[in-house]
Amino acid sequence: MLPLSGLVVADFSRVLAGPYASMLLGDLGADVIKVERPEGGDDTRAWGPPWRDGEATYYLGLNRNKRSVALDLGLAADLALARELLVRSDVMLESFRPGLMAGWRLDGASLRASSNPGLVSCSVSAFGTGPAAAGLPGYDLLLQAMGGLMSVTGTADGPPLKAGAALVDLTCGLLCVTGILAALRARDLSGAGSHVEVSLMDSVLTSLLNQGSSWVMGGVLPARRGNRHPSIAPYSTFMASDRPFALAVGNDRLFVRCCDAAGVPELASDPRFATNSSRVEHVDELTAELERVFASRTADEWVAVLRAASVPVGPINSVAEAYELAASLGLEPVDAASGVPAVPLRLDGERPPVRLPPPGLDEHGDSIREWLLS
Repeated sequence: MLPLSGLVVADFSRVLAGPYASMLLGDLGADVIKVERPEGGDDTRAWGPPWRDGEATYYLGLNRNKRSVALDLGLAADLALARELLVRSDVMLESFRPGLMAGWRLDGASLRASSNPGLVSCSVSAFGTGPAAAGLPGYDLLLQAMGGLMSVTGTADGPPLKAGAALVDLTCGLLCVTGILAALRARDLSGAGSHVEVSLMDSVLTSLLNQGSSWVMGGVLPARRGNRHPSIAPYSTFMASDRPFALAVGNDRLFVRCCDAAGVPELASDPRFATNSSRVEHVDELTAELERVFASRTADEWVAVLRAASVPVGPINSVAEAYELAASLGLEPVDAASGVPAVPLRLDGERPPVRLPPPGLDEHGDSIREWLLS
């Protein structure tokens, strides 16, 4: 028995943020019904290469533990099925342009007022629902650009860069799950459903974390620093004799350990480097001193030496090496039965199972339509 067993989630969202959220709800036991358009289904079904057995791996990575039904909401019969699905659902997710679901009378407010007072609805928008947001496109790349994330990603003398994964969509999906679970808890207490709204713009701003607070509360406009941290040093990548590695020294005690292990204890007592704030102020000199030392050994050797001194350090792994590391640590990052990424949490020491592999388009349509018409 999983925590959300018995809950029905109607997922009208597409691409990444909403499907990621519904996948996590499915991982926790909910019966997630993915509603797709008949012509092609979710956009990510076509987002390849790479492919596995004719399916885009992008789609496969976001849609485990779901069932699929294809409905054309422009047809009266399918619209009626969609409405009946929402009458029987506990949660509804959607990412249409603001107002579209209301035009079909499939929005949470209409359904709570007419036929499903306990429905928890969640809308994903790009920039919110205000008049000025209308018509602005909302892909992750654009939000990273328009939301400031690209301005702090990359080297100081290089162009702004996006992160290597869709972090804005990911953050948005996690916020959706947080809001939905809070609304379900409130329903437990009051019996009434409610509406959750998450925008990609809110998501990118909160993902800025300390970079955002430095501006909001400190009046300091962050800049690109490559792998360096604006407030901690040494906290970056450093070049060894063969390749770079990552070093994260978060306090003065760790810096003393790092210097002792590296054979340069005098750096820890140097007034330029004795405290974190002074190290940040003199980060260029500190970097030069450390890279001179680190050039004497390979990255693997430095990782071993520093790790033995309990200094936070690690290699820069490829994605393949990252999965190999997770497997070697006993994390079982891939579900053995389905071959898709495993559920990324454990309950009482066990990962929830992948009960259903990512569905084909309308794979469960007949059984779902039969249920809705019964």
